[in-house]
Amino acid sequence: MKLASLKNGSRDGSLVVVSRDLTRCISIPEIANTMQQLLDNWSSLAPKAEAVYQALNSGSVSDGQIFNAADCESPLPRAYQWADGSAYVNHVELVRKARNAEMPPSFWTDPLMYQGGSDDFIGPCDDILVESESYGIDFEAEVAVITDDVAMACTAEDALTKVRLLMLVNDVSLRGLIPNELGKGFGFFHSKPSSSFSPVAITPDELGDNWQQGKVKLPLLSTYNKQLFGKPNAGVDMTFNFGQLIAHAAKTRNLGAGTVIGSGTVSNKQGTDFGTAVTEGGVGYSCIAEIRMIETIRDGKPTTAFMKFGDTIRLEMLDQQGASIFGAIEQQVVQYKVK
Repeated sequence: MKLASLKNGSRDGSLVVVSRDLTRCISIPEIANTMQQLLDNWSSLAPKAEAVYQALNSGSVSDGQIFNAADCESPLPRAYQWADGSAYVNHVELVRKARNAEMPPSFWTDPLMYQGGSDDFIGPCDDILVESESYGIDFEAEVAVITDDVAMACTAEDALTKVRLLMLVNDVSLRGLIPNELGKGFGFFHSKPSSSFSPVAITPDELGDNWQQGKVKLPLLSTYNKQLFGKPNAGVDMTFNFGQLIAHAAKTRNLGAGTVIGSGTVSNKQGTDFGTAVTEGGVGYSCIAEIRMIETIRDGKPTTAFMKFGDTIRLEMLDQQGASIFGAIEQQVVQYKVK
């Protein structure tokens, strides 16, 4: 099943079922008005929404409307909780190596995770608003899951059964603000502005064999200023699967239905020390910071600039037939004018 939330002037948008080919959608107010309402009553309402989805795909539903990603909020325009992990330890190792810091062995067995702001997600085609280019604007291409209720101290195996939906994420990072924040020893805040998610959230069965052991085994495409920047496979070099990430988040607390858990920046080693750019025949990177780290390690300093006002980023995942699964996140960086 594929679902989205259309902009309607409210904080939570209007829930719609989207056809598998992403061409049409239909609202289901008789079932649920919002994504959160559906998630709060998943066991009783999801089968009804699934029936609408099957009818929409078969052509037996005559009403509905053309689906347009630009009309969408993020699937959950706001969420009770957004926690982002760092499941691709290659990415973490790169960050630390670039500043000549050793990586603790525990990073391979205990996931990193931070709690982000979840009250103001931006739509998949909305502008990325930043006050100053000096903040070091970067995109981060990730995969995320939305959970049902999760009990505290659950196992990774049980946690994986609580995955209800999957999405793509652009976890915008302001790299210039990170060092001072981490130096305080209390984690990210200013350096992690509003994130955006793919137009469509999907149930795991939509991925077929590409959803295995809590991993999405497909390339995640990042197109930066209309040039392919990265295509790493989200199922490769993922040290912690989504079951492990959810269980980590739930170690000392219950998670409510609608909790969003991110994978962290998708990153592949590609058979080399850390990876190779697409222009050099590799699968590239899912953020600018990684290529800057490679440049620092190889050349002593980075040469690739962070994002400027007017720059664009497109994040998408395709199936084996080349069809878009989640729709695309397409955004432009725009200067925020203080009111």
